[in-house]
Amino acid sequence: MKHQELLALEDSFNQLIETLLDKKEDSEQFTVKLNSEYSQFTRFNHAKVRQTGTVADGWVELTLMQNQRSGFRLIPFTGDREVDWQVAYKALQELREEVPLLPLDPYLVLPSGTNTSREIHTGNLLPEEAVVPTVLELVNELDFTGIYAGGFVVKAYADSSGQKHWFATDSFTLDYSIFTTQEQAVKGTFAGSNWHQEAYAAKIDEAKKQLKLLSRPVKQLPRGNYKTYFAPAAVADLLSMLSWGGVSEADLQQGNSALAALSRQEKLLSPTFNLKENFQLGLVPRFNEWGEMAAPELPIITNGILVNTLINSRTAKEYQKTANGANSAESLRAPEISPGNLAFDRILPTLDTGLYVSNLHYLNWSDRPTGRITGMTRYACFWVEGGEIIAPIENLRFDESLYRFWGENLVDLTDFQDFIPEVGTYEGRQLGGSMVPGMLVEDFTYTL
Repeated sequence: MKHQELLALEDSFNQLIETLLDKKEDSEQFTVKLNSEYSQFTRFNHAKVRQTGTVADGWVELTLMQNQRSGFRLIPFTGDREVDWQVAYKALQELREEVPLLPLDPYLVLPSGTNTSREIHTGNLLPEEAVVPTVLELVNELDFTGIYAGGFVVKAYADSSGQKHWFATDSFTLDYSIFTTQEQAVKGTFAGSNWHQEAYAAKIDEAKKQLKLLSRPVKQLPRGNYKTYFAPAAVADLLSMLSWGGVSEADLQQGNSALAALSRQEKLLSPTFNLKENFQLGLVPRFNEWGEMAAPELPIITNGILVNTLINSRTAKEYQKTANGANSAESLRAPEISPGNLAFDRILPTLDTGLYVSNLHYLNWSDRPTGRITGMTRYACFWVEGGEIIAPIENLRFDESLYRFWGENLVDLTDFQDFIPEVGTYEGRQLGGSMVPGMLVEDFTYTL
């Protein structure tokens, strides 16, 4: 999307809000949330283009509130003022008929305040015509499969109290796998706002090295406890579980949180483990569904101690807490785990004998009150002896508590971090990701 087209989209959004303000009745309040994107999607299979094209999409969620009741409509947003207003006005009329029939909501969050923000992050993406030759140049002899998604994504918010936020970012993700003839695979992601060819080449070179190691005979391991190094992508998978019954204050209040023992200080994590929300990288908007702004940084776990949970305004009303700008799900949006002291070239020597785990999948809580997570290893995972990779392993199922792998069994975190992007595209491209180091853990429990 060109800069002038983005400005025109913003102008159309502002005009829609002004018209809604003019047409609303005194007893009514409203919120408007916009999601829009202009993205190129190119899918690769066997180092060839399977599908390619561009998507220009936009939709608005209009919520009408009156007398402690609310209802909403999802409607398309084209950027054409006349078309968008006709659709929005029809939705407004429908909501005016519907809302009085809906039940009272005792924790309804009404628009308040006058927060405003405007962030536009421009990048240096590959031109559309350069994506295919640039991506395939380094992998054309490999069994390369993946999807490239790149372009502008817009998130915006406005309401009847005068709050207004506009967030636009230029970004790309390349989510790929490279397969061996034995159908084993190395998994990788490459993402950012600026395409750096040298960094992409380094990613592919590392993948080629792992492909050679995957060609060795597979080692089958019995179930048991093994010293394990988790690469940043695997750490990000484990971290994502905290958005599902972990850091949410509502989950904590309702007895559904895996961090309940941590909140009561019945258990502690390692003093080297630090987790925070960090919006300063500008990867996701700081405003939430109510137009509230989160702090640029919010510490969550500091030196192994839970210092904050994520609290949205509904939860704050229900449990008499102070909201801190969390979203409706009270999930992590810009998480960062602080680095440790383990240097890259010391990973294998310090591991000595054990498992090198690149990726995980199928994660779930096996016993949430005790923080137990189950899942499986995936892609390029290896058995290490004497500080050297010996053989790839068969996939293993694990079942382990976060109070152990982020607690007494955490040996160290790497002194570097990787950005692991969100790559989902359902209903639109997801933004953000996790900034995480790798980690070395003693006695990690594998059950199958």
